[in-house]
Amino acid sequence: MDAMRRTDTDRRTAVVTGAGSGIGRAVAVALNAAGWSVALAGRRVETLEETAAAMSAARDGAGPGDAPAGDAPRDGHVLTVRTDVSQPADVDALFAAVHERYGRLDLLFNNAGTFGPGGIALEDLPLSAWQKVVDTNLTGAFLCAQAAFRLMKAQKPQGGRIINNGSVSAHAPRPDSVAYTATKHAMTGLTKSLSLDGRRYRIACGQIDIGNAATDMTERMRRGVKQANGELAVEPVMDVADVATTVLHMAELPLEANVQFATVMATTMPYVGRG
Repeated sequence: MDAMRRTDTDRRTAVVTGAGSGIGRAVAVALNAAGWSVALAGRRVETLEETAAAMSAARDGAGPGDAPAGDAPRDGHVLTVRTDVSQPADVDALFAAVHERYGRLDLLFNNAGTFGPGGIALEDLPLSAWQKVVDTNLTGAFLCAQAAFRLMKAQKPQGGRIINNGSVSAHAPRPDSVAYTATKHAMTGLTKSLSLDGRRYRIACGQIDIGNAATDMTERMRRGVKQANGELAVEPVMDVADVATTVLHMAELPLEANVQFATVMATTMPYVGRG
């Protein structure tokens, strides 16, 4: 048996938020291919079904794009739950469904997030736009982590892992990104607190900071994005599968080991140094 693939009796269970596209989809596919049962959480059922179809295609040896949208045969190891992570009732329902289906939770990938409206100067940003980003990126991550903690603390054997999606914006902002950048800096504090508070329960927590993975959210990088000097510049991107490989490595570690912080980025993106 492949060392990374597990049998039904020792199969581990993961929750991936923001699983309907981009990084969340790539991570869900990688986890499932490595033998994990995966609960897919997101606001749109149709995109979650597309992710489930991509997972099925990957297990069958086809490319994710070869699976027709919505054509995802259920094998018991994929669960889709419509979830708005900013809503406590939705989060409670998600983790209740995971507990009912699988009986335990081994991994939460806290991935759901939004950049918010682009191109708006700080002084013109509506409070409602700020609040939406905070509610999704920060409050949503807290609510999911809290629910995961409750399950991981109570289950036997005790413990599990939480991986937060930070972003290189947890270190350096882009112009006109105050809400997104503030929440990603806050994510680092959340990661550290979860890591500390989880020690006594064998709950490990780490953070992956991602720069310019090729997703719909970063499509604008190919067209040109505003730089610190005000100019527009095209930025390089990397394959989102490389992010998934990194998350899988973090997830597969024994609970006695933890990647506290990891950065994976397009090698030549203007982040390190002065561009």
